[in-house]
Amino acid sequence: MAISDLSSGLVEFVKRRKKTSIILALAAALILFFILKPSTPTYEYVSEVVGKGEVVSKVTASGKLRALNTIKVGAEVSGQITNVYVDFNSPVRAGQVLAEIDPTRFRARVQQVQAQVSLAQAALLQAEANATRASTDLTIQQREFGRRQNLEAGGFVSKAGLDGAASSLAAARAAVKTTNAQIASARAQISQATAEMASAQLDLRRTKIIAPSGGVIINKLVEPGTTVAASFQTPNLFEIAADTTQMQVEASVDEADIGQIKTDQEVRFTVDAYPDQAFKASVRQIRKAATETQNVVTYLVILDVPNLDGKLLPGMTANVEIVTGEKANVLRVPTAALRFRPRKADREEDDKVPNPKQVTVYVVGTDPYRPQRRVIETGLIGEDHAEITKGVKAGEKVVLRAKSTVVPDGIEPDNDEGEGGGHPTT
Repeated sequence: MAISDLSSGLVEFVKRRKKTSIILALAAALILFFILKPSTPTYEYVSEVVGKGEVVSKVTASGKLRALNTIKVGAEVSGQITNVYVDFNSPVRAGQVLAEIDPTRFRARVQQVQAQVSLAQAALLQAEANATRASTDLTIQQREFGRRQNLEAGGFVSKAGLDGAASSLAAARAAVKTTNAQIASARAQISQATAEMASAQLDLRRTKIIAPSGGVIINKLVEPGTTVAASFQTPNLFEIAADTTQMQVEASVDEADIGQIKTDQEVRFTVDAYPDQAFKASVRQIRKAATETQNVVTYLVILDVPNLDGKLLPGMTANVEIVTGEKANVLRVPTAALRFRPRKADREEDDKVPNPKQVTVYVVGTDPYRPQRRVIETGLIGEDHAEITKGVKAGEKVVLRAKSTVVPDGIEPDNDEGEGGGHPTT
């Protein structure tokens, strides 16, 4: 009864106030439309067409340029540097005098040893003269003893006279031995003095610092007036780069990447002095000794670098890219597609829990907000692109990221939304 009365009253109200009723009905319909109208997404997915191209896998590292053969030249004697004949970047040849240490003390030492050699030679001459005299005296005593021995047999010389001749003969023989010992001693003194002479002359020659090989002076550590002390270790005075037309890069490669490095691999690198120029090199050696710095383990990889134009200088920092794999004209997708995951609301029912062992990409379908998951097989995976061997075809579009369509304050955003992840490995 109450409902029928309400309906009758509503009909009566509409009849009396038609315009008001129409306005109220339109307002209610408009409110209902906005309530039921689907909301416009504030994002869109960015995609790229699958096509063929080059895939390059590379390992990045940093290192230092070194001369292929750097020689450190030092001083083997102590003293004050009196002259320096070269400077930085001076070309030198083998045997060239680079610097000189004050030779005064060493010359005096040579003269002193020369005097010792002369004294030893004079002592030898004297000993030889004594030996000659002792030998003559021995001959005389031997004859005298023989005569007395014959006379004693005939009874013309007493026993005491024969004993005196025998004593004189023994003394002569002892004198010969003594003089022979003096000769040996004099000769030993000459040998000793001669060895000291050679040592003193060698030290004198070492006062001139000689270049052991040709090259370029890349470091000079002394100036005239510098005192060098070579008592315990050889002080370094110069560094010579033997050949700057062929250099090497000592690059530190992370332990996670060292397994991909092989000898003779192609290498490209840049230096800060020429940021727009790429230089070529090749892997010569992988050193097995590890270096650990702040719990990061690296291995030293030696790269051969031609430097015929002389642009590269020792000590420059090299930003290295070692090419570990390269394929041309293969089906590829950006590696970002392997990591991309759409928003949970945009996934299909069977895509709620993706298999972490599968490599997947998302392909644009009929609905741009409902990309389709594809399980793929990959080949070579590079830094920017990955080779696809199965799962997608050329011409299809793979999703890379989500982009916001909201424009705050007139600035077009380019924000990555969606979910990261993926498994860019086979």
